[in-house]
Amino acid sequence: MNAFEDPYAFQKLIGFSITRWEADKAVVTLPLANKHTNRYGIPHGGIHATLMDTAMGFAGCFTGEAEDKKLAMTLSLTVNYIGPIKGKTLIATGRKVGGGAKTFFAEGRIEDDLGNLVATATGTFRYRG
Repeated sequence: MNAFEDPYAFQKLIGFSITRWEADKAVVTLPLANKHTNRYGIPHGGIHATLMDTAMGFAGCFTGEAEDKKLAMTLSLTVNYIGPIKGKTLIATGRKVGGGAKTFFAEGRIEDDLGNLVATATGTFRYRG
């Protein structure tokens, strides 16, 4: 559960939850459903990208105070698809790994609920406002 913000419209549409959010780290969880699959019946690659983009962006925006909201936009996102999903839930972890006052860099990874590495990502983000 995200302790600082209510779920937003896109989050509700996809069905993911922000299950952990702290300084330089965020975890996003998605129980897989048929609506997440492509025409081959496997989770669409855009789901992987969405979860890691979200986890990495939140990782760089933690302030610890609900009134002190920090926002960022994605400048660059690279996703590497590593292996098949064998479980029923995707768990994306994003970590802020560097940056400055206007931009930050992050790394992400997705594992399924059985511990299988599914995908990795890197991203560059710009703070807004």
